[in-house]
Amino acid sequence: MMDEKTLKSAEVLFDMAFAEDIGDGDITTNNLIDSNVVKTAQLVAKEEGVIAGLQVAEMVFRKFDKDLEWKVLMPDGSHVVPGDVIAEFKGHFRALLTGERKALNFLQRLSGIASYSNLCMKETEGTKVEILDTRKTLPGYRYLDKYAVRMGGASNHRFGLYDMVMIKDNHIQVAGSITKAVEAIRKHIPKSIKIEVETTTIDQVKEAMAADVDIIMLDNMRSTMMKECVEIIDRRAKIEASGNMTIKRIRKVAHTGVDYISIGALTHSVKALDISQRIID
Repeated sequence: MMDEKTLKSAEVLFDMAFAEDIGDGDITTNNLIDSNVVKTAQLVAKEEGVIAGLQVAEMVFRKFDKDLEWKVLMPDGSHVVPGDVIAEFKGHFRALLTGERKALNFLQRLSGIASYSNLCMKETEGTKVEILDTRKTLPGYRYLDKYAVRMGGASNHRFGLYDMVMIKDNHIQVAGSITKAVEAIRKHIPKSIKIEVETTTIDQVKEAMAADVDIIMLDNMRSTMMKECVEIIDRRAKIEASGNMTIKRIRKVAHTGVDYISIGALTHSVKALDISQRIID
């Protein structure tokens, strides 16, 4: 189930989708279909993947028909194959047609994220590595995108700039060094907030260790170099691998001994899962 913040985010996005798509009304449907006609429809998977976003789809249709009868057959997180019926619902035909594209836009995007997240997780089987998302989300969609990542079995990194310290190359350059950056930040934040530092060299890894940070990111390193860094760190900090993490590379990186692999492509390069609406009665 989606939490309250995610649902509120979905409502805001739906209001925008409603305004841009409907305007003064669905002139095709409203002039062809009598307002009293009731139909039953199904959401059907047309390719293999993982479902996410059914609550949003239901919310869309209920905006047009508050008395909609809605039955989920394969809930969020379910693995589907072509032909699987995901949900069945009954309501005014106008509502089913007018809401169709908006519901599918949400459902297909979120299911696409969940599906790719699940594929990446499968590449880590046999290890203890967690797949993490990033802040590379579609503006306004962060809560929904990160929800979909979880439905695919992966995990969320920080939600925003406010809930975790991430010292990156530009921060280090301005501060003068990793050590100076960490010392400056520690003066202003509570101990409960974790500090992560981005590193690109072994010397930077050693400096981050000396600064006693919580997480060390190995950014755009070769797998052999990552393995060397893992041995140097020796479990004294959590280790995140990042940069150019394609599906073909995940397994090799997972076996270097890192704790996390962060993948921007989970949310910034979404391929929508093919799902259709079918009127059955």
